[in-house]
Amino acid sequence: MQIGEPVDLLIIGGGINGVGIARDAAGRGLSVVLCEQGDLGGATSSASTKLIHGGLRYLEFYRFGLVREALAEREVLLRLAPHIVSPMRFVLPHEDGRRPAWLIRLGLFLYDHLSHRTTLSRCQGLDLARHPAGAALKGDFGKGFAYSDCWVDDARLVVLNALSAAERGAEVLVRTRLASAEAVDGQWRARLVPIAGPERTVRARAIVNAAGPWAGRVAADILGLPAAASLRLVKGSHIVVPRLFGHDMAYVFQQPDRRILFAIPYQDRFTLIGTTEVDFDGDPAGARIDNGEIAYLCQAAGRYFRAPVDPAAVVWSYSGVRPLYGTDSGTASAVSREYRLEVAKGAGGAPALSVFGGKITTYRRLAERALDRLRPFVGLKAPPWTGEAPLPGGDLGADGVEGLLARLADALPWLPAPLRRRYAGAYGNLVFTILDGAGQLDDLGEDFGGGLYAAEVRHLVNREWARTPDDVLWRRTKLGLCVAEATRARLAAWMAGQESSR
Repeated sequence: MQIGEPVDLLIIGGGINGVGIARDAAGRGLSVVLCEQGDLGGATSSASTKLIHGGLRYLEFYRFGLVREALAEREVLLRLAPHIVSPMRFVLPHEDGRRPAWLIRLGLFLYDHLSHRTTLSRCQGLDLARHPAGAALKGDFGKGFAYSDCWVDDARLVVLNALSAAERGAEVLVRTRLASAEAVDGQWRARLVPIAGPERTVRARAIVNAAGPWAGRVAADILGLPAAASLRLVKGSHIVVPRLFGHDMAYVFQQPDRRILFAIPYQDRFTLIGTTEVDFDGDPAGARIDNGEIAYLCQAAGRYFRAPVDPAAVVWSYSGVRPLYGTDSGTASAVSREYRLEVAKGAGGAPALSVFGGKITTYRRLAERALDRLRPFVGLKAPPWTGEAPLPGGDLGADGVEGLLARLADALPWLPAPLRRRYAGAYGNLVFTILDGAGQLDDLGEDFGGGLYAAEVRHLVNREWARTPDDVLWRRTKLGLCVAEATRARLAAWMAGQESSR
């Protein structure tokens, strides 16, 4: 097998941390190969609560530094990716016997002011008997509070970082696992095995182990590094039910066990409820919600909403395993979401950086710090840059998504309004590339149903590494809840035909 020149970084894992590091590194002139054993964002990074937030509840654990950093990143991501990150107002009903109202006011005051600069609305008190948000709630809740955070299309955030990395020269390999790695003469020699196609060997000056919940196993079993003794795997599960309220605000509910539950508008017709936090032991690929978690989420939401939340009403659920770095004592919800970066050397002296913990909101800062740690090993000289460079499609100008919608309506009046809005919210300015040359709806190619056309799928396959119907329906477009089984079958046949013609 032929082995090429060594690359600067081999990154293991195509979740948000891996692609964030790949983007930053490639933009600073480093040569990068990233391999992901499944789909980009196919595990933990697409199984989040889909929020860019400071983490209000972490104030209770005095993690002010974590909250401050996350609030600052919230502003950055709003600016860099306005098509997939959008402001959202959160309603926090107050319940006697839980956290006292004065404590909540103090926490919200700190939340507003830990960020030195914000474009979002400040917190306020609510009379739920009069406010529209109170209509969906049981009559017990007369007082509440509202504050601001952001919603994010988590899987698209991953893909757009990978796309930006590739545009800057990174090689992104999906469905390719790291089979082995050995340190030889100060460099890594790694064997990569794709699901289809020949295996290859890559030499790298350094390895980044960003394998998420598999990071401990990769470090110990493949790289031969000391295991992370304080790594704790926690499963978080969510359910989706038919829409429980008609407005565009979200809810935050305080539970008797002092956990926090979110109820969030999802895909217009649904409500997303989550999350649980359960210690997990096993292969993260096999994480699934169990009946106890479903019952917990339904009961927790049912304590607040007038409409019953019944397990039989659940139309979809998903689970992800988060690798949290902290002590093994206490509840899973109390374990810090702060990340830890560990640099070690293999037997032959080659450096490897392992990423443990973290949260989607702070992935960009994590990437900057990871490269600071790797600087001595890869000769990095270029400064950080990702804080000012929009993600692909995100350079929308002062008018944002609404301005883009107006331009689309003017340039493509034949495109149905719901499709214009979905395209704008998923692709930003990239929509003009996807629809280039189209003058009518028929020019978009085969209609698979549910507003999914061949022109979009072709872009996802050719530019965004989509390989299966699930990649398209559940991660790239979020249409899985809205299309018939016939759509999935037609899409699978079309994609198989595209693959055979490669």
